[in-house]
Formats: sequence, structure tokens, C-alpha cells
Amino acid sequence: MLKQHRKPSMFVRRTIENNEKAGIRPNKTYQSFVAAAGGHRELNFIKKDVRNYITREVRNVSELQDEKEYARSRATCEYFGDVISFDTTYNTNTYNMVFGSFIGVNQHSQSTLLGCALMKNEDIQSFKWLFECWLCCMGGNAPKGILTVQCALMQRAIEACMPTTIHRWCIWHIMKKIPSKLNDYKRHLKIEHDMSHVVWNSHTKELFDRNWNDFLIKYGFVDNKELSGNVF
Repeated sequence: MLKQHRKPSMFVRRTIENNEKAGIRPNKTYQSFVAAAGGHRELNFIKKDVRNYITREVRNVSELQDEKEYARSRATCEYFGDVISFDTTYNTNTYNMVFGSFIGVNQHSQSTLLGCALMKNEDIQSFKWLFECWLCCMGGNAPKGILTVQCALMQRAIEACMPTTIHRWCIWHIMKKIPSKLNDYKRHLKIEHDMSHVVWNSHTKELFDRNWNDFLIKYGFVDNKELSGNVF
């Protein structure tokens, strides 16, 4: 069939686009058209046309959309990227990969996505690669501060890629581990209650330092290295 006579219909083009988004291989897509039509000769296009359409139209559009998203993320990061959080607590079920997200806070105190990635491994090289790629996409401007879970490998990667960035642990993850550290104390429920009150209701550094010091003295935790150290 001459090339000028090979032209997939609108239905065929939409099916190709939907199958590509669903991760169906071009060969499978073409074979489904063959089966539905009753043979190769009944189609006015060939397998190569399916591949060409995906390359020329579907993936090219996706790349243009990606460029727009990069630009939007860069602009968002410029305004709301002073202090960010990096979270890897979500796993994808299908491919058993970790979803890492860079999150900022906008002028309405709402979380805003500044970038994301899928990671196969959570080792220092993977973290360094991800941080370097994200910094490159964001124009090379490192945030002033970053909040993460307690992970030594992640901390080393941040120190290597963002040496001027202040790194702190996410308070939610710290508080989540507290009960297991206090279970041996008879009054652990009261201790947890008072600790939560200090953490969540001290809205300035000065007030927190004063309330935290009073809490340590009240329960005799002044010499407790985990609580009297640089935990917060």
C-alpha cells in the first residue's frame, strides 16, 4: 500500500493514544486492529504507521506537556521553595517502587508539589541522583531548609548535594516514634499527652524552648540523651 493511501481513522488514532497511555505495546495495539478488521489486508495502514503515530504525535505531545509542567514547577519553587519537605513514605503497588515527592507550602498554607520521582532503591547514590536532577530542573537553587524522615543515607546525600541547606527531621515522623520509646515508663500516657501539648502548642522558638525545658525537668528527662539532645 502506498504511503499516501495509508491514513488511520480518528477512531484508530484515539485507540492508539489510549493504549499508549495504558502501557499497551504498539505491536499488541496493531494486532488488535488486525483481529477486529479480519486480517491485515482489511486495514488501510500498517504496523509501522502505529509506531510512527506514537512517536510523532503521542510522545511528542507528552514531552511538550512535561516541559510546561517543568516550567510551572520552577516558577512555583521560586516563590514557595524556601523550605520544602521530601517524602518517600509512599510505595507503588504495580512496580514495587518508592514515590518521592518534593513539597512546598504556598501563600494559602496549602501543600504544593515541586517535583516527584519513582525510585527503585533507597541508597545514597539513588538519593544523590534524585537531588541533583531536581536541583537541575529547579534552576540549581537549593532550598534554605528541607524536612525529611530520619534516614542516614538521605542525610548524607543532602549534605553532598545541598551543603548550604538546613536539614531537619519531619516532626510527624518524630512523634510517631515517641510512644515506643516511652512504653517502659509507668506514666507513659500522661508523658505522651504533655509532650504533644508542648510540641503542637508552642508557636514560637522561645516558647517551645521554655516549655520543653520545663517538660524535661518535670519528668526527670534532663539526662535522657534522646529527649534532651537535638531531637527537635
